[in-house]
Amino acid sequence: MKKILSVVLAAAFAVSALAGCAAAPAPAAAPAASEAPAAEAPAASEKITVAASTTPHAEILAVAKPILAEQGYDLEVTEFQDYVQPNNVVEAGEFDANYFQHIPYLESFNAEQGTHLVNAGGIHYEPFGIYPGTKKDLAELAEGDTIAVPNDTTNEARALLLLQDNGIIKLKEGAGLTSTVNDIAENPKNVKIQELEAAQVSHVIPEVAYVVLNGNYAIEAGLSVAQDALAYESSDSEAAKTYVNVIAVKEGNENSDKIKALVSVLKGEEVRKYIEENYNGGVIPFDGE
Repeated sequence: MKKILSVVLAAAFAVSALAGCAAAPAPAAAPAASEAPAAEAPAASEKITVAASTTPHAEILAVAKPILAEQGYDLEVTEFQDYVQPNNVVEAGEFDANYFQHIPYLESFNAEQGTHLVNAGGIHYEPFGIYPGTKKDLAELAEGDTIAVPNDTTNEARALLLLQDNGIIKLKEGAGLTSTVNDIAENPKNVKIQELEAAQVSHVIPEVAYVVLNGNYAIEAGLSVAQDALAYESSDSEAAKTYVNVIAVKEGNENSDKIKALVSVLKGEEVRKYIEENYNGGVIPFDGE
């Protein structure tokens, strides 16, 4: 009796083991319900935790979630409304990655905060734009008008460079990605530069002549680069490479299987199609690394 039982158990184990391998051809006829073996419990998915800005980052991640699920990963996204905590929680090991920032901001944050975050892959580019406030055309710019810009180091420089490109101010020779209002060499209209936390810039649209907005905050404010911006960075400019939004992780984690899977899906065709069809030029897929 014991010998017979051992043979039966061994056969059952072999059937169970094969269920985790490649699917076998379907049998000609399904077994009766009473004969069907009990289904195996699915293996637990590996979790990927990502801190993200709401728009467009969390929206793009929502498209990636079911694709990653098919690959055995459970993507868990937490939305943040600032540019500091998403980096802090990744540095602390509380999250696997974040998706909200471009490379100059990442590098500046590391230098200022002593963090150890690295770029695991560039996903998209958001053209920076000048948008109307109380004035509806740049030709209406008048003496003493106020222009609101983001106040963090790299985004303020980017805003000032865009203002310079449109003849509103001129920066000191050599001023670049660390420019501040102190680097303004010429200001023919004596415009006032109002420096605000990036998320707050769109809130003062009714109070200032113009605002210079990050792409994601323009989208949140219901603005379109193609339809509403008075001027914006060219999609084929060096800015596309400089300001590509990346998946950032703590140094040493960039080559983990789950981070590679996350980046691969975000750069894949399904996500690219979503970006191109939903953001009206305000978000552009990035083709580089």
